[in-house]
Amino acid sequence: MFTHIRTSKENREVVAKLTRRLNLGTENIISRIALAHSLSQDRKLKLEDIQNSSGKEYTKSVLFGQYLDYYLGMVALHYGIHITDKDLPKYIKMHIDDGLQLLNKELNQRSNIDGFDFLVKKIEFGLDKIN
Repeated sequence: MFTHIRTSKENREVVAKLTRRLNLGTENIISRIALAHSLSQDRKLKLEDIQNSSGKEYTKSVLFGQYLDYYLGMVALHYGIHITDKDLPKYIKMHIDDGLQLLNKELNQRSNIDGFDFLVKKIEFGLDKIN
């Protein structure tokens, strides 16, 4: 089991920028949103594409709080692996990095949206996918 996750060096600044811009909570909350957003794209990332780990460091308890098992389960289910798989922390890191880049790109194209409206649109999109 891992003890902490580090983003890429590039995403250290991105998570701080998104945290200020969205005003939805602390950086770990934005990283949780980034992880879920990346997973929602229904893509499987390749381990050989993993970025550096020179960015923001989160302990697992800070990153996921009391919801650790849910996040581990989502990633494990996405890849069809067990939560004790040695590669699970790498997939988590990759999806956080991927999600931060996706969110940053999307928000750069939508300069007049605030964090609440952004989150509501993502929830509506997710509900439409379910129906």
